[in-house]
Amino acid sequence: MCGRKTLTKDKKSIIEELKITEWDETINYIPSYNIAPTQKSLVVLGKNNRRQIKSMNWGLIPSWSKNKKIGGKLINAKSETVHEKPSFKYLIKSNRCIIVSDGYYEWNTIKSKKQPYYIYDNQKTILPMAGLWSSWSLNDKEIILSYTIITKKADANISHIHKRMPLIIDSYHINDWLNNDSIIQLNSNSELIRKDQLNFHKVNSVVNSYTNNDQTCIRPINNIDNPTLFK
Repeated sequence: MCGRKTLTKDKKSIIEELKITEWDETINYIPSYNIAPTQKSLVVLGKNNRRQIKSMNWGLIPSWSKNKKIGGKLINAKSETVHEKPSFKYLIKSNRCIIVSDGYYEWNTIKSKKQPYYIYDNQKTILPMAGLWSSWSLNDKEIILSYTIITKKADANISHIHKRMPLIIDSYHINDWLNNDSIIQLNSNSELIRKDQLNFHKVNSVVNSYTNNDQTCIRPINNIDNPTLFK
């Protein structure tokens, strides 16, 4: 699964790298080193090869849900079953999005202690994560936009950390993913999915609390007790 992520780039870099054509100016964007479920973060919607940035809650609230708290349980959707699950199967046909992130965290148990890792692109570029989004309201009094991250079986080089990972879309096929008129089959051979391997390193346990949100979260450590600062 993916339960914590980062977006450390500034607005200008995001617009240039993802070729954004429209940015919702009501968004109060601040780079983050520790984005947690239920918090707001950036997603890309698209139509006719135009890309729009929106801010949405992490944790999908289906439009038919009677309680918005369900979003905390739907932060991820498995690619293998996304076409079958009631919460996702209609959205895969109409409400696809890209979650904007430049890295994410996973935890592996080492000697009965959970060790966090930071996983990121080796060129430190944005990882366009495949997602689904929904609009939820209760008696038209409150409208919440929310999303879930689609996951797949982890690539071989990071499977020792966690068996699942976000499904990352190849940058050349972002428009194909966002085009809701196209039929999508998410299997391991799909040309939409990036095939290159990611980098990773151990990080300090300060990341365990989402209230810690600065560069300390992503700094590599040589071991659990010996932080190493970026050069």
